Amino acid sequence: MDLERAMAFVRPGTKAVLTTLRADGRPQLSNVVYAVADDGSIRVSVTERRAKTVNMRRDPRVCLHVTDESFWQYVVLDGEARLGPVTRDVGDPGSDMLVDYYRRVNGEHPDWDDYRRAMVEEGRLVAVVTPTRAYGQLQT
Repeated sequence: MDLERAMAFVRPGTKAVLTTLRADGRPQLSNVVYAVADDGSIRVSVTERRAKTVNMRRDPRVCLHVTDESFWQYVVLDGEARLGPVTRDVGDPGSDMLVDYYRRVNGEHPDWDDYRRAMVEEGRLVAVVTPTRAYGQLQT
């Protein structure tokens, strides 16, 4: 499938399944909320110690599976993940990345200071997935 066509399908959505690889090679799947950035990368908010984050640190190969409401149209994006910095302070680059992610998914937050503090407490960071290949089933 053409990557451009796949991205046109993925761009308006926010919900997907992220697949990472465990140390033994078996897949580990997680429901995630994503946003497509202006550069075409996919952004996902993750926490530092979760399995998917540990897996991406070890092996950046990932897949993102996106379906439509009917369940019969879907796209799978193969890609490479790069992990942004873990948010340690409300004004650090990791926090700024999470604000950008939130705005793309939800719009404006009612209290950005509160949001930033929560991101520090949760040890959050942004996984940036660069799609390299796509396959799936789309109606013509």
